[in-house]
Amino acid sequence: MIPSSIRVYSLVALFFIAYSFPVTFSLAQNMNIATYNIRFDNPNDIGNLWKDRAPHLINQIKFHKMDIIGTQEGMYHQLEEIKNGLGYPYVGVGRDKGGKEGEFSAVFYNPEKLKVLDQSTFWLSETPDKPSKGWDAALNRVCTWVKFENKEGKKFYIFNIHYDHIGQKAREESSKLVISKIKEINTENLPVVFMGDFNVMPDNPAYQTVLNNSDMKDSRLISKTPSIGNQGTFNGFNWEKLPEGIIDHIFVSPNITVLRHGILTDNYGMKYPSDHFPVMVEVSW
Repeated sequence: MIPSSIRVYSLVALFFIAYSFPVTFSLAQNMNIATYNIRFDNPNDIGNLWKDRAPHLINQIKFHKMDIIGTQEGMYHQLEEIKNGLGYPYVGVGRDKGGKEGEFSAVFYNPEKLKVLDQSTFWLSETPDKPSKGWDAALNRVCTWVKFENKEGKKFYIFNIHYDHIGQKAREESSKLVISKIKEINTENLPVVFMGDFNVMPDNPAYQTVLNNSDMKDSRLISKTPSIGNQGTFNGFNWEKLPEGIIDHIFVSPNITVLRHGILTDNYGMKYPSDHFPVMVEVSW
């Protein structure tokens, strides 16, 4: 029989372990940050219409407890539906005219954890301050950025982009422009996450330009936990084909620790919520 003094000591020890560790971890306030090309509401996507995909996409975001989601291709009504479904606000403007017209590169955020200190959108072009198409791009492209502060008073930036799918020069120049803008805007040397649909794989000069012109790193390569998911992020709604090539990336500044990285391949009845898989990281600083 165990003496009563030992039993009491054991109970106290268990109580200490059970209650002290959650407090310790909660102070870290890790963030789940994702980039997600949600696919614009295309009426020709028979079998993958937005009205059918939307509930699954929203539930996917909820399930993975994403705190910040940098989206691409969202139309105004799609973003409003996501906002209502998540209870998350978003920032950003349409790329056509700077209002509600055209696709956004909107950034959603968890209002219980974060507040917006500053935000803006610039165009990926030679005239970034006004709606415009840059270099050899086929379409107007934008970068939406947000300066956040969390509950602990920690401040950081998110830069969210969608590069052109045609113009190689436009993609390379877009990388140079965004890196230049990050240096211009982030005068306090705060942590920065630069993410989005780059429309290029890691061997492309537009990807390499980010690494060569800044101290940012690809979160996938520095994650403390090996990345999970397919080695491809564009699925094209094709269940039968294994995606090849990562074109959606999350870069981070040196003052950010990447704990986990994943390409999330959730499906519903052999269908995907979008034609891209979201890429999510858990980070701390």
